[in-house]
Amino acid sequence: MKQDLITRLTRYVKVDTQSNEQNEVCPSTPGQLTLANMLVEELKEIGMSEVTIDENGYVMATLPSNTEKEVPTIGFLAHVDTATDFTGKNVSPQLVQHYDGKDIVLNEALQVIMSPSQFPNLKNYEGHTLMTTDGTTLLGADNKAGIAEIMTAMQYLISNPEIKHGKIRVAFTPDEEIGRGPHKFDVKAFGAKFAYTIDGGPLGELQYESFNAAAAKITFKGNNVHPGTAKAKMVNSAKIAMAFQSKLPTMEAPEFTEGYEGFFHLISIEGDVEETKVHYIIRDHDKDAFEERKAKLTELVAEFKGVYGEEAILLELNDQYYNMRDKIEPVKYIVDVAHQAMENLGIEPIVEPIRGGTDGSQLSYMGLPTPNVFTGGENFHGKFEFISIENMEKSTQTIVEICKLFEQR
Repeated sequence: MKQDLITRLTRYVKVDTQSNEQNEVCPSTPGQLTLANMLVEELKEIGMSEVTIDENGYVMATLPSNTEKEVPTIGFLAHVDTATDFTGKNVSPQLVQHYDGKDIVLNEALQVIMSPSQFPNLKNYEGHTLMTTDGTTLLGADNKAGIAEIMTAMQYLISNPEIKHGKIRVAFTPDEEIGRGPHKFDVKAFGAKFAYTIDGGPLGELQYESFNAAAAKITFKGNNVHPGTAKAKMVNSAKIAMAFQSKLPTMEAPEFTEGYEGFFHLISIEGDVEETKVHYIIRDHDKDAFEERKAKLTELVAEFKGVYGEEAILLELNDQYYNMRDKIEPVKYIVDVAHQAMENLGIEPIVEPIRGGTDGSQLSYMGLPTPNVFTGGENFHGKFEFISIENMEKSTQTIVEICKLFEQR
């Protein structure tokens, strides 16, 4: 199992599948379709049935039931795209055998070093086999590790027919990192009663709560005049944007929050005197607090319009996804099954809210309750991303154990 996981993950991460929010097609980048087609062939090779891929790059497959019991159809999902935050082109994964708990030199020429002094959690992985980056790209374990774990679990069940299970559906989806993963997902065609995204982080993570999420794009209009004759004429849009940002609560930002604490996050700012565009994301687990955050931003825009004019500031505010807890709590036993599966394997479940969202956030509102299970990776979305192969094995075993427990129920 260990070597299968290494081989699969190495093969997958070498395909550039970074998604692109600016591209409206699905999938948003051609590399995602390349990997999706590779997965179709691999699913067929290991013996899965009903293997399909649609025009948008959604891959689905079935492992038929091998029990006479009536067992609900369950699903496992992972996404093929990687984050937009850091390049995923020309990924060159490295293996660190029997990690000694000391600094890892990712790239000697560029002096990129991953150190326990900066990342104390590295100490948890002494003795593990780690897959890391070469210091110039992200790794892509988010979420290609999930793909490798689902694929390896299905191969294991096929190779061990004495393990009884109900019908299992798997799916690999595009564009999760830009919030579009479920947009064209056919829940009816998938045909599962419940599902799990294998898209979490460190060992034991089990999540059924996510943020409520919105995105805001604000355009500030100015008036550029030669600075030598600008008095009483120039309106500097960049300065207006800076003043706007200063009105938001400083401590309610990602770098100052944790747990259930929400935030306003300035993603980007781009502009000049004439026009400046800022992009925020708004997050909160509590629905009322989420609505209050959106109202605060809207009121602040209105305040600035009162000073600079109605046409001087344009706001686009759109909800992205909601806290999946509301849809999963009525069927919380699916979380309990995953919890029991981990305990059966000697894994301590860490039940905590996602400070983000997964495809499950939207799928749960589309009629497919979908909690999230760990992959074993850390430091996602950057050059210090790494994953423990041993914990990938435990994720794979958790998938198998979940299937067993549903049949035993």
